[in-house]
Amino acid sequence: MKAAIFHGPHQPLTIEDVELDEPMAQEVVVRVVASGVCHSDLHFVDGFYPFPAPAILGHEAAGIVEAVGPMVDEFRPGDHVIACLSVFCGHCEYCLTGRTHLCGSRPVRPKDAPPKLRWQGTPVAQFANLSAYAEKMLVHQNAIVKVREDMPFDRAALIGCGVTTGVGAALNTARVEPGSMVAVFGCGGVGLAVIQGARIGGARMIIAVDVHGHKLATARELGATHVVDASAHDPVTAIREMTGGGVDFSFEAIGLKKAAEQCFECLRPGGTATVIGMIPVGQKIELEGSAFLREKKIQGSSMGSNRFKVDMPRYVDFYMQGRLRLDEMITRRMKLDEVNEAFRAMKAGEVARSVLVFE
Repeated sequence: MKAAIFHGPHQPLTIEDVELDEPMAQEVVVRVVASGVCHSDLHFVDGFYPFPAPAILGHEAAGIVEAVGPMVDEFRPGDHVIACLSVFCGHCEYCLTGRTHLCGSRPVRPKDAPPKLRWQGTPVAQFANLSAYAEKMLVHQNAIVKVREDMPFDRAALIGCGVTTGVGAALNTARVEPGSMVAVFGCGGVGLAVIQGARIGGARMIIAVDVHGHKLATARELGATHVVDASAHDPVTAIREMTGGGVDFSFEAIGLKKAAEQCFECLRPGGTATVIGMIPVGQKIELEGSAFLREKKIQGSSMGSNRFKVDMPRYVDFYMQGRLRLDEMITRRMKLDEVNEAFRAMKAGEVARSVLVFE
């Protein structure tokens, strides 16, 4: 099969022929039909987070089950599925208390088992237990969920990470309340999903913050009631003026220290800031200590605090009902061999989401 090989930080991915092993117990082979290009992958390409090479990146995919291994009773060939990096074991403390996204013992192959992926005879590291920049994935059955067959694959792929992360941060992690005021820092794929989650949750005021005018325009289209161009205005000051003192909920969806700090600073007393973005390893954020006397809170969110086997089919239904808008989030559809161009466009701020389409 063809796959995009990651050779290490600051190097372009190359398209190579890769061997895929046969599925073992509880494993499933999925033919990838569409894979979103997520900013999280770019963090590894840019060297902000370490990952061993050679590897196949990608973790936002939808496709069709092609084969199943022993002990797989949930799926059969032909099923349409969405993959999720929140693969879970089902028996650790986190799983047994309903927090599968924090699973402490994610299932992997035994060390003495053959590698799932090989390139030129060398084992290839599987990224996020998925490796979606490839024509096929070999994954654990607890890494995928079956969805209705009338859901378009390119839009389903977005639900695999960005949508679940953003909508889930609003509805599951922060639990945005009807009538509340919300600010979202960053209007890429995840930020746009947060905006939609806040809209679905009943927020009365949703303020989108970004430095790109076209992203702010898309944010308005998807539910933002107000926008702030952070390249021309101090967003904290602007948000306080708009709201008469601050928002109830704020979200950082970029992965920047300054944005995380502003996310906290724009809260009203009793408000909650949720950091979603991947702030570089080792970097600290600084907050005004006295603000905590006003019961302001800051928290993290991992993959939208998802229960993806339940959440993703719901998000699919939201899309089919017109309540969750995904078409507008796809800026470009590209081929696998254009993955480096997709990363370039993302860094330049030209796209909300690019999707690699395999057929």
